[in-house]
Amino acid sequence: MSAGSLSDHNLKELLSHVYLPLSKKVPVFGPKRRVIVIAGPTGAGKTKLSLDIAKALHGEIISADSMQIYRGMDIGTAKASADDQKAVPHHLIDIADVEQDYNVKRYFEEASSALRLISAKGKVPIIVGGSGFYIQALLYGPPPGPPSDPEVRARLEGQMDSIGCEAMYEQLQMLDPDYAKTITEKDRHKVIRALEIMTLSEKKVSDFQLPTKMRNDEYDFRLWFLHYPREILYSKIEERCDQMVENGLVEEVKEMIQRGLLENSSASSAIGYKQTLAYLKSEGKEEDYREFIYEFKKSSRRYAKRQFTWFRKERFFRPLDLSQIDEKHAQEIIMQDYEQGH
Repeated sequence: MSAGSLSDHNLKELLSHVYLPLSKKVPVFGPKRRVIVIAGPTGAGKTKLSLDIAKALHGEIISADSMQIYRGMDIGTAKASADDQKAVPHHLIDIADVEQDYNVKRYFEEASSALRLISAKGKVPIIVGGSGFYIQALLYGPPPGPPSDPEVRARLEGQMDSIGCEAMYEQLQMLDPDYAKTITEKDRHKVIRALEIMTLSEKKVSDFQLPTKMRNDEYDFRLWFLHYPREILYSKIEERCDQMVENGLVEEVKEMIQRGLLENSSASSAIGYKQTLAYLKSEGKEEDYREFIYEFKKSSRRYAKRQFTWFRKERFFRPLDLSQIDEKHAQEIIMQDYEQGH
């Protein structure tokens, strides 16, 4: 640890306010390999903190971002820079072309492979991202049901655009009322996925048993959720949106259109990309630009709110409020927890 690090006494006192103790102490190189998981809403500072920890612990990073897998989607996904990726090995970044289909089951398989590879090298695996669906799959196993089918998904997406989410949700209520009770009528992604599963399997979603037990037979996942109070986070998000546009987001989306962005319903619906596509279809007037920026920031704030909601339901994640704990101390907390197994 660096000079001026927290003492054991002060660390325990600080930790008592930010998380509940989880598992008993186990050796870092024992039967269960420790894995650091750093999650949090967009704009919380996950990338920088994870890079600092990876450099200090000789770690390698596994991305848990559903859009960073695509080559060329750099600015709008806040992808680690080329220099950062050179300094710290990254996995599951730039592994697919945007016209390719990519699903959570493939992520589970490739992220699990990366975990084994990093562990075999004696390095520290650090999972970083805000895509709760991907992190959930890695922790609990992939969701049941058939893999996504691009043609079926495209047809359902078209229906959703035509009749709206509420009408599609009503269809789901009629077909599988038990599952419909577990989601809201505004959850576009889950409504479409549920209808897709039933179309492909001819079974109800509720007939599939969701994994509820964490995959802790091989790994000891050390789970952290970085966040700021909402008003601070929203300010950071809006600043980041402005910076993305200044860095060339519009030009990036134009390039991605040439690569097949419009053929990928998930990628073209990603925050930043969806709003930019709408702007590019407009007349490009000043009011169109203002509307573009407004919608980009609003969607980013809403996404952060959904991320808060998702991770709060995951009781094993330990929160670190970065308005109360500076980044240096957050780094020390995570590293000492990894080394000592509090």
